[in-house]
Order: sequence, then C-alpha cells, then structure tokens
Amino acid sequence: MPPDIEAIAEQVFSALADPSRRAILAALASGGPATATDLADRLPITRQAIAKHLALLAEVGLVTAEPGERRRVRYRLRSAPMQVAQQFLAALARDWDGPLDALKDHLSREPEDPHIPVHAHEKSEEP
Repeated sequence: MPPDIEAIAEQVFSALADPSRRAILAALASGGPATATDLADRLPITRQAIAKHLALLAEVGLVTAEPGERRRVRYRLRSAPMQVAQQFLAALARDWDGPLDALKDHLSREPEDPHIPVHAHEKSEEP
C-alpha cells in the first residue's frame, strides 16, 4: 500500500477520533455548508472550540473553507480524504480475509474420531 494512502488514512482516523469533530462533520453532512457560528448554534460546543476543530479538519482536508457573504467563512465537507481512508480499510480487510478464512476452515474441520480433539490429529512426528 502506498505510504501516502496510509498517511492520509492516519490523519483521517485521528481527526475522527474526537467526538466533537465527528459531530461537526455530521452537522455539515446533514445541514450543508455552515459557518462556525451556525455550527455553534446547532451543537453544544462553543464557537471558539468549533473554529479550532474546523481548522484541524481543514488541515486534514475533510472540510474546505469558502468565503461567504460579509466576510463570513463557510465550511463545506470534502469526501476525498474519507474515500482514501475507506480504500485503506478495504485493502486491510482483503489482507485479513485469506488468513481468517483459513482459520475458519481449520476450526470447522471435524476430527476423524469424535473422541479425539482436532489438535491431536495434527501432532508432528517426533525425531
């Protein structure tokens, strides 16, 4: 996996680790572009805290700042970093599928003699 994909995914996961930032992203997703003041009216977070969270979200690329009317900055969601994080998770899941399927097959095998545990059939020969 290219290191830039992993780095972007790490930044996204770090940003999403904070419940306030997740709430801000959810508010933008449901209500569309908004200013820090608009978000403070909708969320139990101060405008100053929202502004700090928005700055971090913009740095990661999850939101973009757009000039609005009367010098107010509106923030809009950007999906590209989230899509990179999803690709990272999908690749990770693919890497796990083979070993997990092999483990499932191993655990679901029935012993030849029902009175002998599965691991007893797999003893290696002693030298």
